[in-house]
Amino acid sequence: MEDTPVDSLTHQLDNLLLDQAFLTGFAPSSLDSEVFTKLSSKPSPSLPNLLRWYNNLKTYKQEELKNFGKTDSQVKDIVKMVIAEENKLSLEEKKSLINRNLQEVLGEDRIDEILKTRDLKIYWGTATTGKPHIAYFVPMSKVADFLSAGCEVTILFADLHAYLDNMKAPWELLKLRTEYYEHVIKAMLCSIGVSVEKLRFVKGTDYQLSKEYTLDVYRLSSIVTEHDARKAGAEVVKQVSHPLLSGLLYPGLQALDEQYLGVDAQFGGVDQRKIFTYAEKYLPNLGYAKRAHLMNPMVPGLTGSKMSSSEADSKIDLLDSPNDIKKKLKKAFCEPGNITDNGVLSFCKYVIYPVALKGENFTINRPQEHGGDTSFESFDALEQSFGKEEIHPGDLKSAVEKYLNRLLDPVRKIFEAPELKKLSLEAYPPPAKVKAVKGNKPAEVEEVATYRLDIRIGKVVEVAKHPDAEKLYVEKIDVGEPSPRTIVSGLADFVPEDKMLNRMVVVLCNLKPAKMRGVESKGMVLCSSREEPKEVEPLAVPEGSMPGDRVTVEGEKEGTPDEVLNPKKKVWEKLSVDLMTNNDGFAQWQGNNLITGKGKITCASVKGAPIR
Repeated sequence: MEDTPVDSLTHQLDNLLLDQAFLTGFAPSSLDSEVFTKLSSKPSPSLPNLLRWYNNLKTYKQEELKNFGKTDSQVKDIVKMVIAEENKLSLEEKKSLINRNLQEVLGEDRIDEILKTRDLKIYWGTATTGKPHIAYFVPMSKVADFLSAGCEVTILFADLHAYLDNMKAPWELLKLRTEYYEHVIKAMLCSIGVSVEKLRFVKGTDYQLSKEYTLDVYRLSSIVTEHDARKAGAEVVKQVSHPLLSGLLYPGLQALDEQYLGVDAQFGGVDQRKIFTYAEKYLPNLGYAKRAHLMNPMVPGLTGSKMSSSEADSKIDLLDSPNDIKKKLKKAFCEPGNITDNGVLSFCKYVIYPVALKGENFTINRPQEHGGDTSFESFDALEQSFGKEEIHPGDLKSAVEKYLNRLLDPVRKIFEAPELKKLSLEAYPPPAKVKAVKGNKPAEVEEVATYRLDIRIGKVVEVAKHPDAEKLYVEKIDVGEPSPRTIVSGLADFVPEDKMLNRMVVVLCNLKPAKMRGVESKGMVLCSSREEPKEVEPLAVPEGSMPGDRVTVEGEKEGTPDEVLNPKKKVWEKLSVDLMTNNDGFAQWQGNNLITGKGKITCASVKGAPIR
């Protein structure tokens, strides 16, 4: 800070303190005490925000000033956004840039009011867990738009959030991953021509462990219900029957970040919407302002589901080699004429057009005998042509491959540096190899995955009360086999006989057959079941379903189900712990939907309950 005299920055500091209590946010830091001691005199009344801050600091004892939370931020870093050149865009031009390519905006009226007097302050946060993938270019392109609109943009590396998210990585590894995220995101921004000098980068633990923030977490926990906390994190935090308290805290911390980062708006994917509405509901209850929220669409993966860091085949990593990209695109689902469930076409819409093309047309190179080269100015034109089968899937994949490599080349080049190669390996170490014991093969670890369950759609073609148990039905259920299966279920008290007959149900077909009061049952009808009050309801199937349709878990690894689940291995018992219906009635495993080719498995009334 010796190179930046504090007295020369008083006007910028006054602007910075317009709507935040301290220099780095809403908690005092070592930078506050440092600047306080270096001011040559008390600020004049013409600098009301700086004067308020100065008078506040005077109330602290010297010993307290010395014990303020440590920060690496410097004055030149925190004022660089307020000393930027005046943005000469009109109000409408700024709004157009801010809203471009967004799926939804909450609180647009608040944004309008702020823009009448000053530029918007926005933050985007990312939990430092899995490796960032190419879909991260979508928020990065919006960061570029925000900066062009004159916004002050903060990027939060949410390391504490990452730790709370089911403790996916130990704290020591998260430190390395936070460093990796910072390098890779800066590399991405450079790749699309965004200067990182205009951005503020903050780590969550820079302020989230402060006394003030911690007290607000306690205040928030005293007014938020378990239901609201769980609902807010439903799309972000893995949903299980017995959630950890850390996952329930997660949405509250993200809401408080808006206050402590001193922003007007938070930006994120549309999957964050429930957390955003949670923040709008509860921050005012703590006496804090309601913020606006900006949401971009989620980029589908190559397999058609949401792109996920945990599903290798659905995503393209930022450091994937050109050969890796070719292999992944070759395996990607891209059916001729299919424009509704096409991961490759989605890449064009959400990544290639807004980020990689930079104003040029999307060009597909192909031999003259196959129609020659062709170009598309808009995605709509490309989509329409593919829908008419004028574009072959192989040609589309080749074009996407070309543009993705162009986008990733600058990132890959930056990460050729030896220190960044080392960081990448340390932050995301390859899985340890299982050593073979001399004379023996290495022990194989049996995978407990949902594909091992043979879950199918069935139709109840016969139903009658069990002759020896009035609470049981004996049903004949068509599950797509030559003859119906006999299945015994405890539904007599919950579903009338006439409502069971011809009903379409969801059946677990590979349990070991077992006798129930003398009748052998060859499967189980899956139901949403609650103990208090006692409620049981069979799961409902998508319209158009047929007996024998396979039910899978969206986004999870696919494979051949076991012929019969070995009871000694407890596969069903281990997997069923995380099977439940959510509050919207969707049947899920660990927060991912149970689906068929026709749609999602649901439940009409017994929602938010285990599936048994």
